[in-house]
Amino acid sequence: MTEMSALKELEELLQNKGYLNEGESIPVVLNDKMDITDRKIGFYTENDAVVAVSLRYCTLTSLPESLGQLTHLQQLDVTGNQLTTLPESLGNLLHLKKLYVDENQLTALPESLGNLLHLEEMHADRNQLTTLPVTLCQLTNLETLRVYGNQLGSLPASIGQLTRLKDISVGRNQLVSLPESFWQLIHLQSLNVAENQLSSLSESIGNLTDLHTLDLGHNELTALPESLSKLSNLTFFLYISHNRLKALPNSLFENLSNLAYLNVTDNQLTALPGNIGNLTNLKELRVYNNELTALPESLGNLTKLKELHVMNNKLVALPDSLGHLKNLKELRVSNNRLTALPRSLANLTRLTHLDVRNNHLTALPESLGNLTRLTHLDARANRLISLPASIGDLTHLEKLDVRWNKLSSLPEWLQRLEQRGCTVFT
Repeated sequence: MTEMSALKELEELLQNKGYLNEGESIPVVLNDKMDITDRKIGFYTENDAVVAVSLRYCTLTSLPESLGQLTHLQQLDVTGNQLTTLPESLGNLLHLKKLYVDENQLTALPESLGNLLHLEEMHADRNQLTTLPVTLCQLTNLETLRVYGNQLGSLPASIGQLTRLKDISVGRNQLVSLPESFWQLIHLQSLNVAENQLSSLSESIGNLTDLHTLDLGHNELTALPESLSKLSNLTFFLYISHNRLKALPNSLFENLSNLAYLNVTDNQLTALPGNIGNLTNLKELRVYNNELTALPESLGNLTKLKELHVMNNKLVALPDSLGHLKNLKELRVSNNRLTALPRSLANLTRLTHLDVRNNHLTALPESLGNLTRLTHLDARANRLISLPASIGDLTHLEKLDVRWNKLSSLPEWLQRLEQRGCTVFT
């Protein structure tokens, strides 16, 4: 009867809010409980016990203490309400494995959370949390902790006790440092500390050798620890954008040969380490909004690269080795100081987007005609006085923009492009 009375109290709340009609019950979800988060309102039972409840986006301002009577509950989802607190009785849900309280107005989490020793996932993104309870560190089965978009000024000193943690997101908070025990979380696979106020990182970050995704973006880092080079399992993303870096450690790329995506935009970098060519599995490289004057020749080793974004730097030339990037689809080098494009550009036969606007180019190579898959060519605001006729043979071209140049006359083949459906701006 206790479970029934708890459900009744939840039903009354939902009826008062207009999410259930008077006398209507919370619907029973018949499919697997793992899919209950696809539903706004519902519950799932096993062996006549309630094991999952979803009350998403119901404008609830509170939850009843009787919630603690659902003692077999394994999953609770109250995402997108207006909750400012959670009941202390939450600590009675000793079988709870997944808790979703994202997008509420919580300023604190109950101390009783520390009783939930079976909890594996805790999702509390986009609330107003200023601290996390120390008791959270007792949850030694926790594998996922997400508290992105809160107001946390620090993390508990004992957070290193969460030794099973694989995924932690503490991005968009107000963290100025991380506790030393943090680096004991050696099973972490995904770490997001972006959008904080971190000015330095401990060399102990090198302990986190299981990491495949690391986001350090939007902080105040002026240097990176040498030990980052130990993170040889970084296979997905490394974000270091929007910091205050003037250089990257030469060791950084020594062991990151499996990395797929690198973003170091919006720093003050004047050069890239010569061994960037070690990143032989890289698919996207973003280094725009820096102060780079050249790119390393070793860039040509990145033969799996599909996108290269180096806009808003101080490049005066591109390396000839660029022509080795046979899989490149997008090359964006706008707002630099380029006076010419390398002849090897003609080898990039998979290129679909070429953006060279706002440079100092006086000519485009005739060999552009080799780029038979090109769909977008932007050469605005250069010093071009003529265009290579081979552009007229690019049958897949959808948009050509050559405004703000010094073209002496417009070639007749421009009309031919337009007749094929290409948008031309002159």
